[in-house]
Amino acid sequence: MPSSSHEHVAQRLAALSRYHILDTPPEQDFDDLTFLAAFICDTPMATITLLDAKRQWFKSKMGLTSTETPIEHAFCTHSIEQRAVFTVEDATHDERFSSNPLVTGDPHIRFYAGAPLVTDDGVPLGTICVIDRIPRSLSPQQQQALTALGRQVIRQMEQRRTSRELNNTLLEKEQALRDVRRLQGLLPICAYCNRIRDDRNYWTEIAEYFALHSEMRFTHGICPTCYPRAREDMGLSPEE
Repeated sequence: MPSSSHEHVAQRLAALSRYHILDTPPEQDFDDLTFLAAFICDTPMATITLLDAKRQWFKSKMGLTSTETPIEHAFCTHSIEQRAVFTVEDATHDERFSSNPLVTGDPHIRFYAGAPLVTDDGVPLGTICVIDRIPRSLSPQQQQALTALGRQVIRQMEQRRTSRELNNTLLEKEQALRDVRRLQGLLPICAYCNRIRDDRNYWTEIAEYFALHSEMRFTHGICPTCYPRAREDMGLSPEE
């Protein structure tokens, strides 16, 4: 596996965290892109692969049964080191891969081609790749198509992220509106200690209640009416 700096791995993990995509269920939009990759490149296998710190995980796959493999076995780790399509025409004749368990055993990879999935800010996350059990190559047009499909994978991920953030914003606004409506209603307040009863029937200090249910914050001081009594409580004369 090529050496990757800790900084690059940290950037990749941070980007994947923003997308909230690892270990999510299959989605038709991604499966359609995987199907198109295999169809265009005429291969029996294709995946959309994302790399975390220890594994390559398949967001979408065709012709494979496993959902992930150890990162040290991943052809993908070589693909993300460049921006062009990374191609291995016959893995058995490539010293980087000839002893790889995915070559010597199931699924018996011979041919591999992967286009890197690169975020808008330049962070490579994985690949969209096509795989075959026989040696072969891709035409320039097929490589261009695979690269174009990689861009569409990133667009799908961006749309998911934007949609999730919009939903979160709407939920926050709805909660804020419920809080405003609550504050516009009548509040049960103790006539003796001035605590407020909340929705769970707990009695809470006024400042604490408003801090929990609104953006309101309090500063504390002593009004002129209470000032003499406060001095008296502290053992001070009114004249001091």
